[in-house]
Amino acid sequence: MCLDVDDTLVDYSTSSRAALASMVGNADAWSLWQRITDDHVSRQLAGELQYESMRNIRTQAFFAALGEELTLEEATRRELARQEVLSAGWCLFPDVIPMLDWLRATGLPIAAISNASGRHQRVKIAQLGLSPYFDAVLIAGEVGCAKPDRVIFHTACLALGVPPGDTVHVGDRLHADAIGARDAGMHGVWINRTGPTGGTLPAGLSSITSLAELPELLVCELSAATA
Repeated sequence: MCLDVDDTLVDYSTSSRAALASMVGNADAWSLWQRITDDHVSRQLAGELQYESMRNIRTQAFFAALGEELTLEEATRRELARQEVLSAGWCLFPDVIPMLDWLRATGLPIAAISNASGRHQRVKIAQLGLSPYFDAVLIAGEVGCAKPDRVIFHTACLALGVPPGDTVHVGDRLHADAIGARDAGMHGVWINRTGPTGGTLPAGLSSITSLAELPELLVCELSAATA
């Protein structure tokens, strides 16, 4: 069993939006922030940027896109203040611990697979009491590749000692998580907490709106599909 972390287990977007608002006064530039963040994380994973400086450079680039040129020193100061607000706001969705307790009771090995770029993700996992539930934690910045690359999925399966065909991965990003897992030979499950979109789910995937639905999905649908 593999699980994404941010916006699957941890309500990351809410805390991240609040942190952005604390830095610029509002969260209106959220889409811009996400695009610039994704670009800089990709550069860090490619070895172009060091993790220790990536977030500060990212914040400098973000303000430049808003028309404000900052020194790296000032960008670092603002980024450190943002991180304090961010970490203070981390919290789990209410359906997480009941689901993890159920998975642990079944005896299934569990891995976390995160596209985070640095060790702060391990701090978050520990701080929120998730560490005891995981047999393995795969972080993109440590593995050197990110979802949907099948390498990170296969590395997780290897760590769990379970072949991809017998492994389920659940995540909130349709392409990176569910489709990526499916293309790696796993069972991809998209958790869409906003509810049905009305569109057609890509072939070979399952969809849930809450982790409370996962036990039934595993027992009834996916177990029958692999029988």
